[in-house]
Amino acid sequence: MALPALTDDAVEIAAVASDWRAAVHLAGDVLVRAGAATAAYGAEMIRMIDEHGPYVVIAPGLALAHARPGPTVLRDGLAIVTLAEPVNFGHPHNDPVTVVLGLSIKSADTHLAVVAELANVFNDSNAIEALTAATTVAEVRAIMGGG
Repeated sequence: MALPALTDDAVEIAAVASDWRAAVHLAGDVLVRAGAATAAYGAEMIRMIDEHGPYVVIAPGLALAHARPGPTVLRDGLAIVTLAEPVNFGHPHNDPVTVVLGLSIKSADTHLAVVAELANVFNDSNAIEALTAATTVAEVRAIMGGG
């Protein structure tokens, strides 16, 4: 299982977000722009964090925002949002966040495989810092393993 294609419109560099909700909403907007989700998906991602806490902050500086498969998911998609200024999600160890990944998965069967592929990317301890420093979509794609 490979990661969903990282199209040019699925990357937002040096975005400005006032708080974690705004950052997750940006990731949802990018998924919409890339054709992977409906406008309601961002709200679903925020609702998941409201219900379950900042579990999406999976590494220092990195959040993996997602919601369950459903009618708000149009296709598998990956959005990458780097933040100009980090935001806190309320995680005891991994705040503040500088990179928000938005993930939309059409089928629960493929969810774990995609998350495992993402984990492989971020096994490189420099990946988060490199994404934060990236200034072009090509740089982001190279860091994510997409050439």
